[in-house]
Amino acid sequence: MALELYIPPCIRNPVDPHHPPPPNKPLRIQIEGPLVAIERLFPKIQWHVRDVEPEFPQPAGPKLAELTYSLLYGRNASPDVIRGDLVVRHEYLGWIMHPKPVQEIDYYGVTFDHLVPPDDYDPEVLQINIIEIEDDNGVYANTYMPFHVDVAEYAGKRVLAVPRCCQKRKGTTDRRRVNEGVDRKEGRITVKHEEIDVTEKNDAVNTP
Repeated sequence: MALELYIPPCIRNPVDPHHPPPPNKPLRIQIEGPLVAIERLFPKIQWHVRDVEPEFPQPAGPKLAELTYSLLYGRNASPDVIRGDLVVRHEYLGWIMHPKPVQEIDYYGVTFDHLVPPDDYDPEVLQINIIEIEDDNGVYANTYMPFHVDVAEYAGKRVLAVPRCCQKRKGTTDRRRVNEGVDRKEGRITVKHEEIDVTEKNDAVNTP
């Protein structure tokens, strides 16, 4: 059974300008988290990661983008009616480091645009992290979130996703990192930048 994705209301006072985002403001949104949590949202989803160059996007990408969009904006996206309403731009695959070359991931993220002009290479960014609760009985969530997370409210019921404004981590490099990810996907930055970006991304995932 698919679980519900839950994005709590903003805890800041006043609320963050992107949580929830204004409906007509251009915004680039990235949502990412542990594969096990994403599979609870889409239990039947297929992952095509065995090839040297996996397909883009993974089947989970548009589905996660659409689900996140609907929660943020209170409606389903209408890309066929509203130009640029939801455009998938990039995805992050967190590869498991095996002693032999086996293609597996344990972390996934998708980046999508809402009304961002094609020639805007540095739009404002909303970073959302899916927080795994069931595997460690809420230890990580209650250590690194500034609010109490009751495991009983989530286990087997819903998956928690928290925008950066409601986390302890400040995310000072979110905008540059997310926009560089799109630039890298579309060939606008060099391999040297890519290597730097991947290092920063790994640090962002593993460092509170």
